[in-house]
Amino acid sequence: MIEGHGDDAYKYKRPIEVNFSSNVYGRVDLSGLQAHLCHHISGISSYPEPEPYTLEGRLAEKHHLPSASVCVTNGATEAIYLIAQTFRGTNTAIFQPTFSEYADACRMHGHRVASMYKLPTAEDNYLLPPDIRMFWLCNPNNPTGAVIEKAYLKELIEHNPQVCFVIDQSYEFFTLQPLFSSVEAAHFSNVLLLHSMTKRYAVPGLRLGYITAHEGLLSRLRTHRMPWSVNQLAIEAGLYLLEYDVPNPLNISAYLQETARLRNALEQTGGLEVWATETHFMLVHLRFGKASALKDYLANEHGILIRDASNFEGLDERFFRIATQTPEENDRLVQAIGQWFETY
Repeated sequence: MIEGHGDDAYKYKRPIEVNFSSNVYGRVDLSGLQAHLCHHISGISSYPEPEPYTLEGRLAEKHHLPSASVCVTNGATEAIYLIAQTFRGTNTAIFQPTFSEYADACRMHGHRVASMYKLPTAEDNYLLPPDIRMFWLCNPNNPTGAVIEKAYLKELIEHNPQVCFVIDQSYEFFTLQPLFSSVEAAHFSNVLLLHSMTKRYAVPGLRLGYITAHEGLLSRLRTHRMPWSVNQLAIEAGLYLLEYDVPNPLNISAYLQETARLRNALEQTGGLEVWATETHFMLVHLRFGKASALKDYLANEHGILIRDASNFEGLDERFFRIATQTPEENDRLVQAIGQWFETY
């Protein structure tokens, strides 16, 4: 879904002033990192490590894991495609609606893909369909913002030992709900946990992600990884971010309170159903009209960008996704949507 993601301000002639379409929180002071990378720019004259051993080692120390339990990738997206390639041709289930790259990667590598919209319960003995060998879920989930309880996931994993679970925790920094730690996930021999430095530090242009898992499971992935997939500047950035722990200015608790305020304000318009969320973004359903029309109106008339979510599997033309911004910008969005409703 290369053309289906948010952050597509380039499509509009009017400059975008407020971007609700991206889940990356962009108000992070990266001036120190930028200066550091400028100082190390000469590194582009040499090949990086064939595999980013040094950065993997630092991440392993941070997560209290052996180095063999960490695999750094060119963004979480490379991790997704690497996993799909490693387990090529298997029977895969994906908990929908969710990030489309899981299905795209799996179909590219010959998986037989099934969509699931309901998880098994205790009454089902937590059992997935017997033919499934790989199960993908995003937690917190994109685009819904929902979080699956850690205790439930533990039951699901333990009752399905024949299944490899891919749990994408790219948005783990943006929720207060308990999630698997890397050590907890690595305890299982059938869990691959995905992480995103892109989301945590707001560096999408650098493409930095990593997988943590049991050593034996990660060793299978390493046999398929492409050498030099993580460039020298990205490695240097990762080492800097870990050493200095560049602060994200967010108070997560306050940010989620503002998210709740925005959700309530949107529902008060009367024309929207906003799904419950445990993170900073939310899925919204129009009671009338199309998300594409609202998106064009907001961009062209107000300089506001939202994410048309109609291309997520299981959703239709009335869905869009937004990520919480400042209180003033959030109020501006609510007012602009109210004005659009008045045109009907």
